[in-house]
Amino acid sequence: MTSTGGSEMVDWNLAVATAQRLTRPGPEVSRDEARAIVAELRGHAMDSEAHVRGFTRMYGDDAPPHGTPVLVVDRAGWVKANVAGFREVLKPLLVKMQARRPGGPGGAVLGTVGGKVTGVEVGMLLSFLSSRVLGQYETFAPPSRDMPAGPVKPAPGQSRAGRLLLVAPNIVHVERELDVDPHDFRLWVCLHEETHRTQFSAVPWLRDHIEAEIQAFLGETELDASTVVERIRQAVQSFGGQGGTQQDGADEAREEEPDGGRSLVDLVQTASQREILARLTGVMSLLEGHADYVMDGVGPEVVPTVAEIREKFSRRRASGAGRLDQALRRLLGLDAKLRQYRDGERFVRAVVDQVGMDGFNKVWTSPNTLPTKAEIARPAEWVARVHARPGDGD
Repeated sequence: MTSTGGSEMVDWNLAVATAQRLTRPGPEVSRDEARAIVAELRGHAMDSEAHVRGFTRMYGDDAPPHGTPVLVVDRAGWVKANVAGFREVLKPLLVKMQARRPGGPGGAVLGTVGGKVTGVEVGMLLSFLSSRVLGQYETFAPPSRDMPAGPVKPAPGQSRAGRLLLVAPNIVHVERELDVDPHDFRLWVCLHEETHRTQFSAVPWLRDHIEAEIQAFLGETELDASTVVERIRQAVQSFGGQGGTQQDGADEAREEEPDGGRSLVDLVQTASQREILARLTGVMSLLEGHADYVMDGVGPEVVPTVAEIREKFSRRRASGAGRLDQALRRLLGLDAKLRQYRDGERFVRAVVDQVGMDGFNKVWTSPNTLPTKAEIARPAEWVARVHARPGDGD
């Protein structure tokens, strides 16, 4: 992808190998149990499509199935799929960085060593995340022989690609940890992930819009190595002595701090990137909050124990698994993702309460009708902007 003279900016094969070496296999199940779990998850994913379509009303009554595959994977499979997605999304940035590399043998050696170091770092990050993701609608990864994505040649109005991943060992681990009905929990998870699949398949411009924002973000990246190193040094210093010491629920207070409560992602940014990130935050809060709203809205009809599951799962999501886990979540910006679930769900609920589901669905009209980060916090402002009647502002 980005090789020159046999070296790459990121050694992706080493990233996969590192992650798979460090990743734990997951809870013990017999071979027959594993087969039954995989079959049940596939069945729930299929059933969820009709439930989500009926609840969200994002498709017409005669719309065909969206045609994107469902893959039930283990942790190693999740790693492999996400490396493919990273390669695709980061390709333009890595090509730029490759062009800036010094010529001659010294540059090639530096690239080889740097690619291996970065590959190990990416692998360690993916290993950490691989045990925490229950499911994922993967939007950007290209299809491969063992991991299909589709539709490969979409019909007019269809999104270009995608696949839904369900990480079976993580789902089993959490359902056991929470001590909830496993069949209900598996369907509940599938409802959330199916909502993401519906979002991208029913809104054909959404994938390209998010990809354009990501590429704009990466395009603003400062490629000067000394600048990047300095920013990372500042980020590391800002976390010195702080990891894991904050009390749970202190996110709002940390937002007011100039540096101390910010993640590594926040600190390695230009001013333009912060503007782009604010727009992306609004979109991701919408998508995650919408999925949470739908999974709980559909739940009472098809998941008898949905109230118990939501209560236990929310408590687990908020608390984290320990001081080290909390420190890593904060450093990687995962606390911000938890706020996206919470704030986005509040936004969706408030808008639906005010203008109904069809009124809410105007959010999918175009990029201009997506909520801003500020509107996520103040849903009435989005309603006033998008549902304004002629003459309201006169």
